Amino acid sequence: MTDAHVPVLADEAIAALAIRSDGVYVDATFGRGGHASRILAALSPQGRLVALDRDPDAQRAALALDDPRFVFRRAWFSEMPAVLDDLDLPLVDGVLLDLGISSPQVDVAARGFSFRNDGPLDMRMDPARGESAAQFIAHASLRELTGVIRDYGEERYAPAVASAIVAARTHAPIVTTRQLAAAIAQAIGTRTRGDWHQDPAARSFQALRIFVNRELEELELVLPRACARLRAGGRLAVISFHSLEDRIVKRFIGAHSKPWRGDPRLSRLSLSEAQLPTPPLAAAGRAVKPSDAECAANPRARSAVLRAAERTHALLPADFFDAGSAT
Repeated sequence: MTDAHVPVLADEAIAALAIRSDGVYVDATFGRGGHASRILAALSPQGRLVALDRDPDAQRAALALDDPRFVFRRAWFSEMPAVLDDLDLPLVDGVLLDLGISSPQVDVAARGFSFRNDGPLDMRMDPARGESAAQFIAHASLRELTGVIRDYGEERYAPAVASAIVAARTHAPIVTTRQLAAAIAQAIGTRTRGDWHQDPAARSFQALRIFVNRELEELELVLPRACARLRAGGRLAVISFHSLEDRIVKRFIGAHSKPWRGDPRLSRLSLSEAQLPTPPLAAAGRAVKPSDAECAANPRARSAVLRAAERTHALLPADFFDAGSAT
């Protein structure tokens, strides 16, 4: 089932969900089923797990899971409300998001995610939708490339990397991961980053993957939509792997754990705490990071951060709901 993929913060994620044995849960990033199998192990015969993933390989892995409590749908984060409506599930008891890419996606050269293995420069989690990284690179302007690499990869040498890519594609189309990695290495060379363990291409590959898959946009969409489907006492648990994702999650939980999203103008009102409206979310503990032992056993876990929140009885803001979905 797991296909050599080790789920990160598995025990901590299950604890954060505070699973009820007869509850209904959503694993919005099935991957190879690592977290899903643990959720199912905590459920009674009356429990139910809905799993989502946009990756066709994840769909094939899900077909191997024969359990009457389990249902899989190939879908993007933003499609979660439609999936739950189709299954006649207006509310659920928990939603888990394990962001980023899985080990099998990185390790299969044909998917085009890795700068260490040569393969077609695709990078799409859902190969049936959107343009590949190679297609984007072929037409993007120097300004567009610079912006993507700077904003999504936090690459300090973004202008140099973008210029090198534009120069390289004038000689031949950049259609493989090795071609792209070579162009990036030529731009960055031996310049120090302060992290000698990171490949020169790592940040640029991350940037293009995030952009091609609309990862941050999908995360911004799913957080309110998932919370809109949580019953009171239900939990949202999110595992992120880089600062851009974690910042979005942290700000979302922080804002909606405070009355009126923490509007600073409240501090100027002569209201007691009891007079303030109850926020729709309550942070469930502090941010959790992998132990030293987990990082040693699985180096890909070292950047992971788990944050969780619990749905309160308070009304949700109107913008949490999608037109036509259950409220």
